[in-house]
Amino acid sequence: MSDFTLTASVRNDLGKGASRRLRRANQQVPAIIYGGEAAPESIAVDKTSFYKAIEDESFFSSLITLEVAGKPQQVVVRDLQRHPYKPLVIHADFMRVDATHEITLNVPLHVVGEDKCAAIKDQDGELHVLANEVEVSCLPKDLPEYLEVDITDVELGTTLHLSDLSVPAGVTLVALTHGEDHDNAILNVTKAKVRAEEDDDAPEAPEAPETKGDSAEDEGKSE
Repeated sequence: MSDFTLTASVRNDLGKGASRRLRRANQQVPAIIYGGEAAPESIAVDKTSFYKAIEDESFFSSLITLEVAGKPQQVVVRDLQRHPYKPLVIHADFMRVDATHEITLNVPLHVVGEDKCAAIKDQDGELHVLANEVEVSCLPKDLPEYLEVDITDVELGTTLHLSDLSVPAGVTLVALTHGEDHDNAILNVTKAKVRAEEDDDAPEAPEAPETKGDSAEDEGKSE
């Protein structure tokens, strides 16, 4: 599992105006940390390390060490509020985790073996990914960065479901705990659709017939 550590300070100046001033200073990101037995706490996270961390996909499915005023806490990201059109994070939500309690989190789904899949290479198959992430429940120590599905031996016309995933020990797929009706499809390999090509042998459109005016003009030119 990736190791992420962020530095933060306690934020006493609260409210939208305070958050706006913090963002304008361009050094910290407003955030909140909640969960566990401690009270929610408003914090400000170091912007440089935070923006670097969120570039990594695994950041969103990893345990994070958040050092608030020098005291480390184990957290996971619960939500990021982004600016509607600027590449800025307006606010971040972190949730404390307890090593003895299970957490529920979405983790990425990685598809491998596409370059070796005979259905795609030799049978003109096309891969359709229907889910990019799946929700899991586990103890913090068992949290996977991602789940992997290998399609090397998948045949043309095959659809894989959540139940086809191989999950690590201690990890549960949340959807499957609700019954077979929630065994959602995650991908399929189908025959590629061929775009209709123009038929070169199609008859050409007939030329527009000459009008009487055109004929009279031509007769005049011939005299």
